[in-house]
Amino acid sequence: MRSLDDFATEKLASLEQAHLRRAMAETFREDGIWTERDGRRLLSFSCNDYLNLSQHPAVKTAAIAAIEEYGAGSGASRLVTGNHPLYAELEGRLAKLKETEAACVFGSGYLANAGIIPVLIGEDGLVLIDELSHACLWAGAQLSRGRVESFRHNDIGHLESLLKAHRGEHSRALIATDGVFSMDGDLAPLGELATLAQNYDAWLMSDDAHGLGVLGSGRGSSFVGNAHVDIPLQMGTLSKAIGGYGGYLCASQAVIELMHNRARTLIYSTGLPPAIVAAAIASLDVIESEIELPGKPIAKAKAFTRLTGLPEAQSQIVPVVLGDAETALNASRLLADEGFLVAAIRPPTVPEGTARLRLAFTAGHPDAEIERLAQVVRTRILLH
Repeated sequence: MRSLDDFATEKLASLEQAHLRRAMAETFREDGIWTERDGRRLLSFSCNDYLNLSQHPAVKTAAIAAIEEYGAGSGASRLVTGNHPLYAELEGRLAKLKETEAACVFGSGYLANAGIIPVLIGEDGLVLIDELSHACLWAGAQLSRGRVESFRHNDIGHLESLLKAHRGEHSRALIATDGVFSMDGDLAPLGELATLAQNYDAWLMSDDAHGLGVLGSGRGSSFVGNAHVDIPLQMGTLSKAIGGYGGYLCASQAVIELMHNRARTLIYSTGLPPAIVAAAIASLDVIESEIELPGKPIAKAKAFTRLTGLPEAQSQIVPVVLGDAETALNASRLLADEGFLVAAIRPPTVPEGTARLRLAFTAGHPDAEIERLAQVVRTRILLH
């Protein structure tokens, strides 16, 4: 219909004018760090494959073997016939790693968050969410149909004021936060959040998408500094450091069984292909056997921040905040000319006025290339 195309064209034009229009760029990842894009070979600092496990021989071998034994797809939802035998092993491994009674694997991290929160919070419930939480946590909160209040980023005082004002009005309350914030790289104060949640009878849920495999010797953001923070709802993904795809929730046995029965994004989604589940199991094997591997991405990120004079990295993610979208795009193009793939992150992914370069460091990045990248960023972007 002409009106539909007119609508789309008008919206695209407004995005173009604001330097916010996006386009898919075909990218060939030849290994864990090098890519080919637009005819150029670039060293990527934009991939969340933090341990480079998507290219690990043992992980690829496990995926191929699973296809040979179980086929390419799962065939149905997990509650019908899609719950192939590999799921039990993966969920058991995740629960053990996170020190919970049980785990449930979802089709993706977005599906997990969109499904978990509505099971626990309904119209009479309250969700308190960090303002910089990932979009899928926000989606889950909004789908719950409960009251949603955001608290200022990592601001414990503001969160407590919201609990004091609203907790008594609702039968159930949930506090939602990222463990590692994907665009800023900083960590949530999980210990303080857990104490506050306990004091106000609220359930704490942490999205550990960027913590698993890297922080806490690979166990995630609730294990930083060898001090385990007891979080009743530990959600995460298998698509970052694990190198594959999928999402999960680690929780009590009762909560997991409730998810099996009520989480719509689990019940009405086809199960993950066996190869994906087998690859995740193999990745966990690597993380547990190569004990120095999880610490490498953060060490490389800290080296970069030290060389550039930026605040010391708290995780493997380092933002270089530049302000407007056009400046961020120009900086990304400059780095591409130097042989680096560093994506420009623009609103609405980040707040207005905070467009940035987001650098993601992996175990495989050569130290000499990190030094060269730091030199370019410091002299041609930060001091420009």
